[in-house]
Amino acid sequence: MSSTPVIAITLGEPAGIGPEVALRAAWALRQEIHPVLIGDWRQLEKLAFSVDKNIRLQCVQKEALDRIRSFYRSGTLTVMDSPLPQTIKPGQPDPFNAKAILDGLDLAIQGTVKKHFDAIATAPIQKSMINDAGISFTGHTEYLAEKLQADQVVMMLAGQISSPADGHVQPLRVALATTHLPLKDVPAAVSRESLMQTLRILHSELQDKFGIIQPRILVSGLNPHAGENGYLGTEEIDTITPVIQSAQQHGMHVKGPFPADTLFLPHHLHQADCFLVMYHDQGLPVLKYATFGHGVNITLGLPVIRTSVDHGTALDIAIQGIGHADYGSMMEAVRLAASMASQQRLSQKCVKKQ
Repeated sequence: MSSTPVIAITLGEPAGIGPEVALRAAWALRQEIHPVLIGDWRQLEKLAFSVDKNIRLQCVQKEALDRIRSFYRSGTLTVMDSPLPQTIKPGQPDPFNAKAILDGLDLAIQGTVKKHFDAIATAPIQKSMINDAGISFTGHTEYLAEKLQADQVVMMLAGQISSPADGHVQPLRVALATTHLPLKDVPAAVSRESLMQTLRILHSELQDKFGIIQPRILVSGLNPHAGENGYLGTEEIDTITPVIQSAQQHGMHVKGPFPADTLFLPHHLHQADCFLVMYHDQGLPVLKYATFGHGVNITLGLPVIRTSVDHGTALDIAIQGIGHADYGSMMEAVRLAASMASQQRLSQKCVKKQ
């Protein structure tokens, strides 16, 4: 039985680019990991023939989940069949497939909880289509948190950037204090309790899954100019600064709050292992501008490792046919999932030795 990392890869919206980028990434990384594609066997068999006639697939039923590691072959991709009830039309999501898509995600969650998979990497889901099917769905992050009964999770995106000073390649990590919320709901969601828990999760996960002994976290303000001493808002004074001070007292290397418009300047990049911003569009435009196509979305605070791409379902690209989708982000998501799993095993061994 192979010790190669086993990564469950869900295909996301079957009418988008998810199946193609997942298949291409899995095939490209087949020598490094054991990728298990979870999706409709018929769709993947047809897709593989169109993408590269050299791709070899083996179909495994979900009943063989507890034996999945034994199926590893470096020249063959494992597909765990999760059938779709409706035929796929590129660029046209069908709500009748919604439940089957989530069933595949549930299978990945189940297998990872039971240690049959080491981590999950997800292709993007069309949120509107899931909701059109009558299933309340905000996103992967929230769905995983509910399914795994995690009290609080943290969305973090990561990528590699070149330093403007010397060209040195370094990681850029941006975490969110809130996730998919309307802007009007953000201030109320940034409480002392939730912000402190976010920092605890960030600190612990950067140590455990990224091997950073003393993570350096820079925190943004909520308001323009970080509140301008209360003239542009008091959330920094009432909430964010007290939480930062408390985190420091607990031994965390946390600084801020900094104005968001200058948070990502070069001198800050050299001082941070991760940036924590207050809401989705405060930090992610910067990260996506710098790393789009090779960035990774990571959910922290779960009992399992989960990564994903930095883009959506790209229905417009799917309509164009095979060969137009960039699978760089999917490759990085799968590769990082394997790396995080390896680092977590190392961290757990070190704890046991102590």
